[in-house]
Amino acid sequence: MDRRAFVKSTLLGGPGLVFQVDQGVPAQVSLPQPPPIEVHGGAGVKATPLSMPGLYPGRVVEVSAPQAIQSNRVSQPVVARMIERGLKELTEEKSLCAAWSKFVQATDVVGIKINPSGAPACCSSPEIIREIIRGLECVGVPKQNIVVWDRYAYEIDIGGYQSLLPPGVEIVGIEAGVGDVSGYDLNIYCEANFFGEWETRSYMADVAAHRVTKLINVPTTKDHSASGVTGCLKNLGYGTFNNVARSHRAPYSFTNPLIGLMCSAEPLRSKAVLHIMDGMRLVWHGGPLTQIGDFIEQVGTVFIGTDPVALDTMELQAVESKRRQKGVPSVWEHNPKSITTSNDEFFRDPSKNLFYRQPGHIQAADKLGLGISDLKRIDHRIVETG
Repeated sequence: MDRRAFVKSTLLGGPGLVFQVDQGVPAQVSLPQPPPIEVHGGAGVKATPLSMPGLYPGRVVEVSAPQAIQSNRVSQPVVARMIERGLKELTEEKSLCAAWSKFVQATDVVGIKINPSGAPACCSSPEIIREIIRGLECVGVPKQNIVVWDRYAYEIDIGGYQSLLPPGVEIVGIEAGVGDVSGYDLNIYCEANFFGEWETRSYMADVAAHRVTKLINVPTTKDHSASGVTGCLKNLGYGTFNNVARSHRAPYSFTNPLIGLMCSAEPLRSKAVLHIMDGMRLVWHGGPLTQIGDFIEQVGTVFIGTDPVALDTMELQAVESKRRQKGVPSVWEHNPKSITTSNDEFFRDPSKNLFYRQPGHIQAADKLGLGISDLKRIDHRIVETG
């Protein structure tokens, strides 16, 4: 599928000047327009009611629990109650198994897309993954048909998932080293030349394209130096396609609109049927890799839904709220004075950043039909449990 004309006319539009406010003084910077991006999805894939934005467009269930984190450890019993309460609220079913059966059947091979980036400080909590596995088993999915995966094997190793998840569940790191494309389908890709790079294609992982029939997406709540936040959309798109770092070269980022376009590619769009966002900890600066505790809040929250755009919209609100509370600039800021070329300065000073961030990738995904970003149209349900 060639979406070149659509991307140019619908997502990019308008001049490249971006106006923001820094301490009451308008600041402007001329940002380059993204190049044409071609999306080549898998052939013969038909959308279903489960395809993003899924069964519950615009619905976000936010579950919080005061005791979710105890002595810096996520509580398994509390997380179990949170997941159950959240899924029942989302689906309006009376039992947990009935809620899970809305999304998966016993015959499915289910992929759980984790985010180990930032381990050990902030990554997809093994406690949440264990509850997802229990839910899948509840509807009859055997452990050997559950695949927990991410792009980088070494980050999975750092997170220790092999020893923290139940035996029998397969754990897969797509890339064993730099340039390893053996785990990707070279016929499904996004193509664009952003900065004159040698390889202009990003390929979809085989595990997503062919091995699994359904995907459960488990992102974390973090800011991101290039995309503004790293939530459902980024964890799914940039975590499924390879060669994505080429989309941002300091200080410019083309994460908008690439993230949404990757998520729109079939069969990824139709297989990602549920998103359970790990909000146990919230990273409000230095994401996605920071290990500095000053920038990580222990929140004890889970966001659940089928609409990745709506979930990311609420995540963006949470990150922005925390940054306002801390008295640091918005992730929307495009002030040249905020840009630094020093990684060390960025990781230690929340007023500095490496890129002009692009949180607008969330609204761009809305335009692609992946979900709802308008706060007035989001059914935000807040639940508190013990």
